[in-house]
Amino acid sequence: MICELDRLLLERTYELGARGIGNTSPNPPVGALVARGGCILGEGFHHYAGEAHAEVNALAAAGDARGATLYVSLEPCKHIGQTPPCTQAVREAGIARVVIGALDPTKHGGGADELRREGITVEVADDASARELIEVFAHTIESDRAFVALKMAMSLDGYVTSRPGVAEWITSEEERLFVRELRVACDAVMVGAGTVRVDDPQLTVRPPAQRLRQFQRIVVCERDAVPPDRRIFAEVPGYGRTIILAPGGSRARFRGLEAVADVIYVGTQEQELDLAHALRMLRARGIYSVLCEGGPTLAARLIVLGLVDRFYWAIAPLLLRSEAAVPVLAGVELNGGPRRVQFDRIERIGADALLYGRFLDV
Repeated sequence: MICELDRLLLERTYELGARGIGNTSPNPPVGALVARGGCILGEGFHHYAGEAHAEVNALAAAGDARGATLYVSLEPCKHIGQTPPCTQAVREAGIARVVIGALDPTKHGGGADELRREGITVEVADDASARELIEVFAHTIESDRAFVALKMAMSLDGYVTSRPGVAEWITSEEERLFVRELRVACDAVMVGAGTVRVDDPQLTVRPPAQRLRQFQRIVVCERDAVPPDRRIFAEVPGYGRTIILAPGGSRARFRGLEAVADVIYVGTQEQELDLAHALRMLRARGIYSVLCEGGPTLAARLIVLGLVDRFYWAIAPLLLRSEAAVPVLAGVELNGGPRRVQFDRIERIGADALLYGRFLDV
């Protein structure tokens, strides 16, 4: 039976697991600790794909773990991959009890039943926080495309700027710092060509975060190429060459960008980009998660196509409505009636409100 102390210690494993976010891909971020009598003997987390798993690191830090309890955010693995199975390490350490935050969502499953057969008590909390920690991982084992997190910011009345072609900060500094943390959590950040033309963003993580995996920046283009002197094409340590997604039938228009970017030609159309196909191509290149930061046309198309897996929607405390104001979503209609959403969390960041959620009708 899981008690309040168990839940408290599990929460700590989620905090530990979060330290690996951005570096463990394609593996899930996982945290673990070893405790005896409510006293923590050792902690660990999964640092990088191919290196020791969280359970192994926690057991090593604990030393003598005989008769102790292992708390782990995700069910210990039982298969041999780049490292030996964690169930083996748990047995050899003499662990008496294992408390798990979430079960392994892979088709081969984790090692809970195997540990039970060895006489080890295993209990599963099935916590929402534990499932949230492996949200990207769970998606990647079920889908052949990259996970898409959409981040948008708008005024209270639903606009992103007071007029076209003007770059305006409408959210607080605290919200912008939050976005930089979101970038760290994903393999790549993606924007539309219009955002590059108007805002000229660099799309880096500032201040630099400790990140072992190379970060990618992606620009979605369709009709026209963006200028090659934009800041997004500048070489930055720790970042891969910027990726341009362009329609396959438009090579002549985008050939000039091949000197400053990796241009991926998608499909055969000349004007419209097949976004679903593009996300599959990114996944094939080892990009498992993408943070899309707009603009309005790209965001709307992703939503309509059912390609957004999670959204972060910031609402700034101001009104922008005018004949010239640019709406937060533009260019396409929501066919088939209203699109329902689920808010998972609502919080205040600086002066702004931030909504976390998912689209349900996809």
